[in-house]
Amino acid sequence: MIVDVHSHYFRYPNHFTEEFKKQSLRSRNGVEVDLTVRWEEYRASAQECDKTIVFGAKAKLSGQWVPDREVAGYVAKNPDRLIGFMCLDPTQPSWRDEMEEGHRNLRLKGIKLLPMYAGFKPNDPQLDDLWRYATKHGLPVLLHTGTTFINHAPLECTLPRLIDDVAIRFPDVNIVMAHLGHPYEGECIATIRKHDNVYADCSALHYRPFQLYHSLMLLQEYGVWHKLLFGSDYPFTTVTASLAGMRQLNKMLEGTALPRLNMDEMEKMFHRDSLAALGISA
Repeated sequence: MIVDVHSHYFRYPNHFTEEFKKQSLRSRNGVEVDLTVRWEEYRASAQECDKTIVFGAKAKLSGQWVPDREVAGYVAKNPDRLIGFMCLDPTQPSWRDEMEEGHRNLRLKGIKLLPMYAGFKPNDPQLDDLWRYATKHGLPVLLHTGTTFINHAPLECTLPRLIDDVAIRFPDVNIVMAHLGHPYEGECIATIRKHDNVYADCSALHYRPFQLYHSLMLLQEYGVWHKLLFGSDYPFTTVTASLAGMRQLNKMLEGTALPRLNMDEMEKMFHRDSLAALGISA
């Protein structure tokens, strides 16, 4: 079984402001990319994948807003494959109502947060209601951690060290830090090693292969392969490309004395039952 824990639902350009679209050109060297999610396209590029977690985006500060009801509708068309998460922007006054709606009425099974894009710190005491709700109802929380192309998204909100404080105070919530915290992988790895309930995903990293090699080698040296979950970050990249890119990482080391990544551990990661780890019944 392969589970993709990190995929998106967007309709482009409907779910984005003009400013977001303008700044997103940085991510692909000036090329505008249609981020509209199409199920047939995803499935064609995810033949090895059995289950997929999908979420939208809510971050007024950076100009992203995908209603959870649309995500739930997308999931309802492919319920045997898709597992929906709600997304919350706690800077907006309606977030508590949206949390109740997403959980109770839309039957979404987890929470996605975009701290940097929305401009909040996940360990802010004003968010304790969110973490208490997630604890009470067994909702895993996946957060964006790491870099961005949006110039007014504060990096101080995305540092993995902030999750250390959350995990100390809320040890019963399963938490996933996206993108291995790139480029703060060291902080991310130190945090997932420390807390049983905290994981990271490897989404959208394979196209920086040398940096990913170093990140995974650090993960390997710390002995925490078991805390890494597979994710693609579709539509920014695909399951097929992610698997192929990671499986080829050791090839660039040929002719060197550099240590190799343990490919058996990598394959275990690809086939990990991430849903069970996160307490999700599919």
